[in-house]
Amino acid sequence: MSESLQRAIRFAIEHESTWDRNVDGAWGVHVNDPPPWNRLLGPVHDRGPVSGAIAMGGRMLTSWGEPDRPDLTFSIAKTYLALLAGVAHDRGLLPDLDEPVQVRVPGIGFDDLHNAEVTWAHLLQQTSEWQGVCFGLPDQADHYRAVTFGDPPAGKKGDRRPVQAPGTYWEYNDVRINQLSLALLHLFDRPLPDVFREAIARPCGATDTWNWAGYDNAWVELAGGRRVQSVPGGTHWGGGLSISANDQLKIAQMLLDDGIASGHRVLSKAWISRMRTPCPLAPFYGYLVWLNTGRKMFPSVPETSWFGVGAGSSFMWIEPSLRLALIVRWLNPEHANEFFGLVHQAVRELR
Repeated sequence: MSESLQRAIRFAIEHESTWDRNVDGAWGVHVNDPPPWNRLLGPVHDRGPVSGAIAMGGRMLTSWGEPDRPDLTFSIAKTYLALLAGVAHDRGLLPDLDEPVQVRVPGIGFDDLHNAEVTWAHLLQQTSEWQGVCFGLPDQADHYRAVTFGDPPAGKKGDRRPVQAPGTYWEYNDVRINQLSLALLHLFDRPLPDVFREAIARPCGATDTWNWAGYDNAWVELAGGRRVQSVPGGTHWGGGLSISANDQLKIAQMLLDDGIASGHRVLSKAWISRMRTPCPLAPFYGYLVWLNTGRKMFPSVPETSWFGVGAGSSFMWIEPSLRLALIVRWLNPEHANEFFGLVHQAVRELR
């Protein structure tokens, strides 16, 4: 490993997340919510140290920390929901992303006058303005939520905001993401972790050490009376996806390779292109991934870079121009741009 790459990894280790490693301490997203939404609804577990893995050109460059430890990814689970939507699209279950959700999955919260206009594309771009309660959480819980790369909200988080027409307003809202997950569950008519294992994780070469858990109250009935658990697109209120950095890297490599893993097609190239297409209302966002449009997200890396981002913070970074895939876990997000810049310079020297 080059000295410059060692320097980048040391920088990451020295700038660990400010979250406690133990969940009994200062930990989590829910703690910033107003009552009664500031509590956990699903299982969580202690976290590991700053860990990560880097590959370039399909070859592992290095890993550090505890890269085989399954750890909560928080909102990178959103990106994995987008991958599952891609599986549905490629299989013909979801041919038209602009079709209202209630056409294919009626009776789960998309049937009233307002929500009947919500499309799959709206949910994937976070412009749905879906209104309702999902597993005890109202969409209001994430109204006026601030995100680093968006415009400052015009109100206090959790205050009720006037809801706009679907497709006309961008808001990062975990309740609406959970509603997307519920819709995908009914679309596949199978537990999403089972679909993820069969269609994404195993074809990419991931281990079976990961686990995707739902809230304690997130049990629904599918056809035939089957009782299954819906899973959230993050760990805002607990649950979510625990997976190792090394397994995440294999999935990132598949995305970097336009949907191919070990010579086999996992996702269509066209779907991955859709994921990377900027949302007109939020050009820094695609289908549940973050984009570096105008290099506004991370100025130290190319505009072509794209990311999965989870609280804590966890990052999946894909940079096509360098054939680079990187996972880093529990890096203080205030230092992410500098870390990515150090890695970018180090791998350029290796070319």
